[in-house]
Amino acid sequence: MKIVIFGLTISSSWGNGHATLWRGLCNALAREGHRVVFFERDVPYYANTRDWNTLPGGQLVFYDAWSAVRAQAARELSDADAAIVTSYCPDALNARAAIVDAQRPLAVFYDLDTPVTLAALASGESIAYLDADGLRSYDLVLSYTGGPALTALRELLGARCVQPLYGHVDPDVHRPIACNERYRADLSWLGTYAADRQQMLECLFVQPARLRPDRRFLIAGAQYPPEFPWGANVYFMRHLPPNEHAAFLSSSRLTLNVTRAAMAAAGWCPSGRLFEAAACGAAILSDNWQGLGEFYKSGSEVLIAGSTEDALAALDLDDSVLRRIGRAARERTLEEHTSQRRAQHMIDLFEQAADSRSRSLPSVPRDPELAPCGV
Repeated sequence: MKIVIFGLTISSSWGNGHATLWRGLCNALAREGHRVVFFERDVPYYANTRDWNTLPGGQLVFYDAWSAVRAQAARELSDADAAIVTSYCPDALNARAAIVDAQRPLAVFYDLDTPVTLAALASGESIAYLDADGLRSYDLVLSYTGGPALTALRELLGARCVQPLYGHVDPDVHRPIACNERYRADLSWLGTYAADRQQMLECLFVQPARLRPDRRFLIAGAQYPPEFPWGANVYFMRHLPPNEHAAFLSSSRLTLNVTRAAMAAAGWCPSGRLFEAAACGAAILSDNWQGLGEFYKSGSEVLIAGSTEDALAALDLDDSVLRRIGRAARERTLEEHTSQRRAQHMIDLFEQAADSRSRSLPSVPRDPELAPCGV
C-alpha cells in the first residue's frame, strides 16, 4: 500500500508520545514493502529538537504552511491507498478536506489522544483537529484507547467504523543492554512532566525516595518546573533521546509507569513507555487502571502500586524476583506488542474497511472493539 499521513510530528520526540510510535510503525510498514509519505508542519519547537530526519522506504515532507503544500498533498493522495489524519495534527481539517476531494484513498483518522479528545468534548472545549462534522467523513477511525472510549467516539462524534490500535514498541530499538553507570538507579522514571499525574508521581516516586535515602532515584524528561520536589537522592536528566531509552531502562532495578489522569480514567490506554520498558526486560512498577491486565499480568509481568507502601514493597524485592518479572514482560511484549504486529493489524483493518466501502455495506459493527468493520 501507499499510505499518506498528516501528523503532529515524527521528527522530534521532545515532549510528545507520537514520534516514537510513528517511527516504529513506519519502519515496520517499510519492512513489509509499504510506502509512507508523512506530512509534518515545520514548527520551531520541534525543528529545534529534531532527532530523526529520514523515513525508511518513504518520504518525510516538512512544510511551513498548508498553502505551500496543498498541491503536493493532492498529488500524493491521487494514488494513495489510505490517508491518515492524526489527533493534534495542526492542519487536520485541511488534510481531511484534501483526502475527501481526492476520493481514492481510504480516509482514516487515528486518535492517539482519545481520552483528551473525549474530555475536551465533555467540557465543551474546542478541539482544533475536529469540527462540527466530528468523525463522520472518515471511513475508519483508529483509537489508541480501547474499551468504552470506542463507543463514545461512535456515539458522540459520529465515527462509522471504530477499532483500537494500541501502543507498541520496536524491539530492534528497545532491547536489554548492559547497565550504563550513568543511568544506574533503584527506581527510574522516564516521562514528560504533567500536572495531572504529579500526585501519583509524588506518591510512587518522591515519597519512596525520601523514605529510602540510601537508594538512587532517577528522572529523565522535559518541562519539569523548578518547584518540583527534588530530593538529595533524586537525580535528573532534562531530555533523553530515543536512542538512549534502552540504556536508561536497562540500568534500573525497577522503572515506574505513571499514566496521565485522562488515560487512567478511560482505561485500556497503555502508554508507549510501558511497552518500551517491557521490551528492555525492565521490571515495571505501574499505577493501576482498567484494562491493564489485558496487556500484562499483575504480579508476574508487572507490579501494581497504588500507595507509597506498595512502591516501597516493590523496591525491597530481591533482584532475582525483579529480573524474572522483567523477562516475563519482555516475552509477552515480543509476542503481542511489537510495532510489526501493530503494523500488520493496521493493514488488516485498512483492507477490511476498504472492502466494506467498496461493497457499500454499513461500517459500524455490533461490537466495535472485537468485530471487523463491515461484518
